[in-house]
Amino acid sequence: MFRRKFSSALAAAFFAVATLTSVTAYAETVEVKLVAKEVDLPIDNKGTMARMWTFDGQVPGPLVRVRQGDTVEFTLTNPADNKNSHSMDFHAARADVLDEFGSIKPGETKTFTFTADYPGVFFYHCGSDPMIQHIARGMFGAIIVDPADENALPKADREYLLVQSEIYENPEDLGAMMANDWKHVVFNGQAFKYDPVHDPSASKYLEAAPGERVRVYFVNAGPNEFSSFHPIAGIWDKVYPSGNPLNEMTGLQSFTVGPGDAAMFDLISPKEGANALVTHSMRSALSGAIAVIMFSEDVADDAGKGDNIILR
Repeated sequence: MFRRKFSSALAAAFFAVATLTSVTAYAETVEVKLVAKEVDLPIDNKGTMARMWTFDGQVPGPLVRVRQGDTVEFTLTNPADNKNSHSMDFHAARADVLDEFGSIKPGETKTFTFTADYPGVFFYHCGSDPMIQHIARGMFGAIIVDPADENALPKADREYLLVQSEIYENPEDLGAMMANDWKHVVFNGQAFKYDPVHDPSASKYLEAAPGERVRVYFVNAGPNEFSSFHPIAGIWDKVYPSGNPLNEMTGLQSFTVGPGDAAMFDLISPKEGANALVTHSMRSALSGAIAVIMFSEDVADDAGKGDNIILR
């Protein structure tokens, strides 16, 4: 749950751009409320269920989106019927790891605030002990901090969020997590979720039209595997480590994103057809980390827009 708490007149800052024009950035306070939920969720397209620890019952958790300079007023609730303590670690925040990022027990609620000082795409996750298990069981998501300067990035026609993570066969087996003995590496919580080529049970894929700039916000939740993120049959037009416009790179075939890190990838296809977004670690890709993007003139108007940035 996210709500703009104060009007944009609350605060304003001026940023000079290269053309000597000025851009006014209106800082707001944004309320973000999440609930830690321990629930059963499918981990593949066949409906295989596993007990997951989540934010708001979803893997990944809800996308948080604010503007650079905004104040985030965050509240985490850990319901009394949960069995575990939980917490929140925003990689977009500068805080006290023992205070704001500290755990709360079942039945407790915590609120803290931070300012979104840097633009980009950032990981968020539960940091409670053992952190490796809380992340492996699904307690993660992404926060996008849009630049205060609206002209800092080329305009994207469509946007998608992909969060890579590992799924372990027994979510209670901490030893398997420490040994990196996973069963699947996946995007957005399910093996081959967006890949009807390798899994006929898959019913979703990413969409765009030829010539459109598709922006992929990519987060690697891990907890262990690196990702060599590559568009098969395509080239990344732009790559921005951590999603910061100042980190611009051009014409990359692949880019490595470590566990707990994120980057922003722009893709433009000159023709109709398919690309496959993968980690080029083949063991990981062929266990579930492949997302097909179809480029077609017959694309839904709302694909990759608004709430469709994450295909649930």
